[in-house]
Amino acid sequence: MSGDLLAKIDLVLQTALSDLESTTALPDLQGRILGLRDTFEVDHLVYHSVNSTGDQYAALTYTDAWVERYISHDYARLDPIVLSSYRSFGPLNWKSLDWSRKPTRNFFEEARGHGVGTQGVSIPIRGPGGQFAIFTVNHSTTDEKWDLFRSRAQHSLLLAAHFTNEKALSMEAHPEANVQRTLSPREIDALSHLAVGRSRAEIADRLDISEHTLRVYIESARNKLGAINTVHAVARALAQGQIVI
Repeated sequence: MSGDLLAKIDLVLQTALSDLESTTALPDLQGRILGLRDTFEVDHLVYHSVNSTGDQYAALTYTDAWVERYISHDYARLDPIVLSSYRSFGPLNWKSLDWSRKPTRNFFEEARGHGVGTQGVSIPIRGPGGQFAIFTVNHSTTDEKWDLFRSRAQHSLLLAAHFTNEKALSMEAHPEANVQRTLSPREIDALSHLAVGRSRAEIADRLDISEHTLRVYIESARNKLGAINTVHAVARALAQGQIVI
């Protein structure tokens, strides 16, 4: 990760999300995942989705050899990233997970041998009708540099994760993902400012309203969009073209 990455990442992410928005078929999503990996300047990026019927879809940058070994050995049963994601709602820093068991340590050493990095953050995503996905960025670097990257890039990572999931759902033709209710001008203003990472206090000041009123607009937009949280609402509004960054 270059030293100036964090200063430019939001600007570059706008282009990456625009490219993702133009994607119309699931097979093309792999190329967009490669683009997002390059945007964040990390070794690997993974999007893996399981719908309510158990059908799976993945777009990722790991080697074919590692993917085949992971599946053939059913490593999901001991992978702490997968196990923790099912119980969590927020981003998971890999270093905070339990790697103490010998089978888990052996699994991680084998993963490193296939080019998986020493650091990672995984974002669980819960979609409509029981759909579940995990969005992961993975890199080899020091704890200090990784902590700095996570703290500054977290907003962009969350937005990219939820936007990717929305596009995948829309291309799978899930009716729940395509329901659209029009946002009001104030709701659009509120989500547009959130999309570029502004704080609620800053947004309220720019719109010349109280933070309480802003919260009403955000919650109203979230309900209209059927979103589970604010970041999901921003991603849905972007995917539907109701806001532009």
